Amino acid sequence: MHQGARVAFHTLGCKLNYSETATLARHLQQKGMTVVPFEDAADIYVLNTCSVTDNAEKECRQWVRRLRRRQPQARIVVTGCYAQLQPQQIAAMGVDLVLGMAEKFQLADYLSTLSEGPTSPVVSCGRSDRLTEFHHSFSLGERTRSFLKIQDGCNYHCSFCTIPLARGESRSPTIAEVVQQALALQQAGAQEVVLTGVNVGDFGIINGKRKAHLLNLLEALEQQTQIPRFRISSVEPNLLTDELIDFLAGSCRFMPHLHLPLQSGSDRILASMRRRYKAAFYADRVEKLKSSIPHCCIGADVITGFPGETDEDFEQTYTLLRDLPVDYLHVFTYSERPNTEALRYGEVIPIPVRKQRTHVLRSLSDRKRRLFYAAQLGKVRPVLFEHGCTENGLPAGYTDNYVYVSAAEGRAGSVLPVLLERLNDSVVHGTVLHDFTESRISAIDPLLASH
Repeated sequence: MHQGARVAFHTLGCKLNYSETATLARHLQQKGMTVVPFEDAADIYVLNTCSVTDNAEKECRQWVRRLRRRQPQARIVVTGCYAQLQPQQIAAMGVDLVLGMAEKFQLADYLSTLSEGPTSPVVSCGRSDRLTEFHHSFSLGERTRSFLKIQDGCNYHCSFCTIPLARGESRSPTIAEVVQQALALQQAGAQEVVLTGVNVGDFGIINGKRKAHLLNLLEALEQQTQIPRFRISSVEPNLLTDELIDFLAGSCRFMPHLHLPLQSGSDRILASMRRRYKAAFYADRVEKLKSSIPHCCIGADVITGFPGETDEDFEQTYTLLRDLPVDYLHVFTYSERPNTEALRYGEVIPIPVRKQRTHVLRSLSDRKRRLFYAAQLGKVRPVLFEHGCTENGLPAGYTDNYVYVSAAEGRAGSVLPVLLERLNDSVVHGTVLHDFTESRISAIDPLLASH
């Protein structure tokens, strides 16, 4: 494709995918191409896909059909986890280029080989067990929140998960390389950097050997950068050490917000899933977090309808989450994934039962999030107001502890102290404090002043 071609990107899936999509877009811009919004007419459309659930794959297929109707002459490129795992299936959809996890970072080179006019699909996907290189990636969205990739791949091989098949084994850059990228984001004006990966807590494996730990990286980022806010996307419970919790409790720049995947509250199901902890251990980690950082926000991933999940198993999950100080849930309905161990398990749960259990947990999540938001009313919290983020026409953003807030005098790209006043559905309305002083913070919220 020629210089000046218009390219549009669409990302399906996780924050890690967003960081990689942004990197691909920058590469094409450096080659003289023009990146346009996905809704606009383009010469090339790139879908960066996910394969965690069948819904993510279904969404990819739907987008391919829409794009063919909307822009029949445009080139369609599909990459990401779905492309890595099912390249021939995607090629049969009528796309022009299918690139695996390693090949997508040579997107510009592959585009240059496409000839004008109708062509057969070009498919290039190497074996996932040969994915050993770490490709640096980050997003920079109008100088507010950025996603910085610090880890890729996974060695855990949970029985329901395709990610190790798509992304290979766990691998990381060096601490110095991450710090260097963070400093570049700092120079670009990033106000918040979210550390992302497949298994972030497993940071530090280089060429198959452990060279560092996540805590070493966090200490280096705090000491060697001046970025106002860092956020960790997710940490596996078995990797959330006391030392890591103590560091987060004492840090002013690592946000009091952590996602802690659970998947099931039943020890029997956790064992079938090949998770590396039991429900009591998970509960201990949550309680330790809340005792060390009382105002922190904790999220959890849960899967409903895993093979063999009985009503009693589900009740154990519900009860555990109901009683724990977890503040919101990401609930996934189990879907069969090709080449995973769970496919061999018996006792398949009917789809209606899976969906009903998902509905129950999502309702619990809504209640928990509202309770957490309500508990923040009357407090002062720093809010990062984000570009393009509005609620009823008012500027909006997130507090340090992940409460979604709108305030009339918020300024996009700024971190401002906000008195949280009213809860309306899923947003808290507040007032920016212009006469912000340490003494006033202490009077309203002593804990924030100390943190």
